[in-house]
Amino acid sequence: MTRVLAVANQKGGVAKTTTVASLGAALVAAGRRVLVVDLDPQGSLTFSLGHNPDRLEVSVNEVLVSNTPVAEALLDTEEGMSLLPATIDLAGAEALLLMRPGREFALRRALEPVSDRFDVVLLDCPPSLGVLTLNGLTAADSVLVPLQCETLAHRGVGQLLRTVREVQQVTNPELALIGALPTLYDARTTHSRDVVADISDRYGLPVVAPPIPRTVRFAEASASGATVLAGRRHKGALAYRDLAANLLDYWDGKELRTFRP
Repeated sequence: MTRVLAVANQKGGVAKTTTVASLGAALVAAGRRVLVVDLDPQGSLTFSLGHNPDRLEVSVNEVLVSNTPVAEALLDTEEGMSLLPATIDLAGAEALLLMRPGREFALRRALEPVSDRFDVVLLDCPPSLGVLTLNGLTAADSVLVPLQCETLAHRGVGQLLRTVREVQQVTNPELALIGALPTLYDARTTHSRDVVADISDRYGLPVVAPPIPRTVRFAEASASGATVLAGRRHKGALAYRDLAANLLDYWDGKELRTFRP
């Protein structure tokens, strides 16, 4: 059974793209066939995995807007994942999809013909709660929320959780809210530790992996067209491996492990 996980938060800069790329690499290392889908018109996931969005002729935009088969748009990556890339053309897809009936189901329908080729599909949702994010949540069977370890970065999370509940009620009743992933964590500060400790109480979300540390190695990895798991072992890579192991156990029917600071 193919598992489809949406990584969503309407705030930018909370490490959604880093999470999709790094988690995907960890799942490949665990022997899974992985597809990552870039739903952000900025194309950050596409770029960070070694492809130039400005040079692509076929992307997720054509898949959603022109009904191009997903198989015709897939790209290989250095980490062994398959990539459904994004380009700036995707920015216009919101307006075009709004005029279509069943617009929230466009991605789900597009992925069905290739779903048996992959064990896990990871969706990098854009920093908004528009039609593209709704497509991601409707296509997914679970959602993970990266949360930056700063108080102001949590503004709007309640709106995201309301959107998830509405999707569960209207377009995807099987959608499961797995939990939160603390990101950009600075263990040297009391503030970061306090924010992590507050996540479960404030949002009722379990923390499903050790906090992802703030480190320049993520930026260095993206610039090289690879993920942080391709380099030397360090806390960031280990945290994503822990997250991958926890999700695999959860998908196999075991209880989800939670983490406390």
